[in-house]
Amino acid sequence: MSKFLLTLPVAFATAVTMLAAPAAQAQIRTPAASPQSTVMQRVGLTDITIVYSRPSLKGRAAFGDKTPLAPLGQRWRTGANATTSIKFSDDVTIDGKKVPAGEYGIYTIPRANEWTVVLNKSLKQGADVEGFKEDQDVARLSVKPYKVASKTESFTISFTDLTPGTANVAMEWGNTGAKFKITADVDSKVMAQIDEKITKNATPAAGDLAAAAVYYADNNKDMKQAVAWMEKANATDAKFWNLHSEAKMRLKMKDYAGAMKAAEASKKGALASTPPNGDYVKMNEELMAEAKKAGK
Repeated sequence: MSKFLLTLPVAFATAVTMLAAPAAQAQIRTPAASPQSTVMQRVGLTDITIVYSRPSLKGRAAFGDKTPLAPLGQRWRTGANATTSIKFSDDVTIDGKKVPAGEYGIYTIPRANEWTVVLNKSLKQGADVEGFKEDQDVARLSVKPYKVASKTESFTISFTDLTPGTANVAMEWGNTGAKFKITADVDSKVMAQIDEKITKNATPAAGDLAAAAVYYADNNKDMKQAVAWMEKANATDAKFWNLHSEAKMRLKMKDYAGAMKAAEASKKGALASTPPNGDYVKMNEELMAEAKKAGK
């Protein structure tokens, strides 16, 4: 009995120690000096994702000759911590260079009058920016730096100057910025869908007909075909926004009577919607006034 009483506290203490061990070993989490950021953008039909860390100036110089964070003329990881990466869901073109779908590291060499931007297959270099092999480069381009409107405290990468098929990747820090242009392959992808869903389909859906018509009109393709597709879509399922698109197409082709007729039908549809769509009512009234004036 006395032996049991002596050993019980020891066993209990051991159990308490084992239970407390994981908590004692957990590392204290604190904010990162250069927090990680992810920026994503769809360009055309292509998804682009950039992952990078954002160092801050904290009274220091970003670029220059006197103890800058990113010395001029030296390769830079374009951020902090791990390698800055960019990922493309489809093939793209950068500064005239074809870049296959995939994920790459972004490295830069800032200079006063020119930056070299390099996309490399290596994603594991981190601070060892001199350790990667240049034969792993997938694109190397030169861009002109510019002065930013206001000082950027934390290094920032963003997508700017968006169009249906292009975007610029802007890198800004301190008073300096640089950017490069990405072009996505849009037309061949859309045309392949049109071929599959309309050209080779005996009974294309009204929505597909309307989408194809708008794409043709917006990209200065065969306007007669665009009107024919939109007219067919509206004959099957007349949506007031598609009727307005038909009116714009007919106006562009100088079919003023047809434009006014489609715009009037669109206006009635907009007024009958729940709630009534005042924006389309106004746009149709303006289009009818323009068609009436041009048709005189």
